[in-house]
Amino acid sequence: MTALNEKESSLDRKLGKSASLIVAYSGGVDSAYLASRAHQVLGERMLAVTALSASYSARDRQMAEECASQARFPHEFIDTEELSNAAYRANNPNRCFFCKDELFTKLDALASERGFADVAYGVNLDDQGDWRPGARAAHNHRVLTPLLDVGLTKADIRQLARNAGLPVWDRPASPCLASRIAYGFEVTPERLAAVEQGEEKLRELGFRQFRVRHHGNLARLEIAPEELARAFSPQMVQRFVEIFKSLGFTYVTLDLEGYRRGSLNAHLVQNLL
Repeated sequence: MTALNEKESSLDRKLGKSASLIVAYSGGVDSAYLASRAHQVLGERMLAVTALSASYSARDRQMAEECASQARFPHEFIDTEELSNAAYRANNPNRCFFCKDELFTKLDALASERGFADVAYGVNLDDQGDWRPGARAAHNHRVLTPLLDVGLTKADIRQLARNAGLPVWDRPASPCLASRIAYGFEVTPERLAAVEQGEEKLRELGFRQFRVRHHGNLARLEIAPEELARAFSPQMVQRFVEIFKSLGFTYVTLDLEGYRRGSLNAHLVQNLL
């Protein structure tokens, strides 16, 4: 048995300790693999639940539905109301705490109503290196962290998801739309919509991995380093200007470092060192 197989077996044993389980399912590879594996172990005693709000894109919803349908695990949607919380809208560095607190409060209520014993989410070993105040909310709600507990990394999960035939195994990371809005700028439905529409336009132009970072009247585009040469062509630059000015931005910039995960958290992590 390989080391990766041993981790998966450990995961199965851990999941098997739950009488029944709700999985917080965003549609990304981590939560998709966790939901799929929980279904393998627990059968109909598990339920994948996706939270819908203005910070969750229509594309993410579609992909979550398609993956759940293909993998055949039980799946439902619920509505969350994080935008009604002034502390969340204020968009301070602890914003994610309020989002996850809202999510897990709703999942706890659903678990109580339906008789599920536990709630779990798909945090993994690699997530420990970034600023993640949402982890505190998960701890407060006693949410299970099975992927982390057995030491699975993002690369491990992608390989296991590929082995399982999950269509999202190589999907780029896709955190919520609010994570694109620079700290200190209020999270509003209008700003979330501008980010969502801008990213959809980049996808239509053929780019694969990117972020639209919202800095008030400035849009900062992060595009994967291997795609930057195409992004910097005069024709593409002009297209970016047209797209993002039509979405209400005054200035449009291309980030010279390209796409990197959690760039808005970089100064927070540095300040903690």
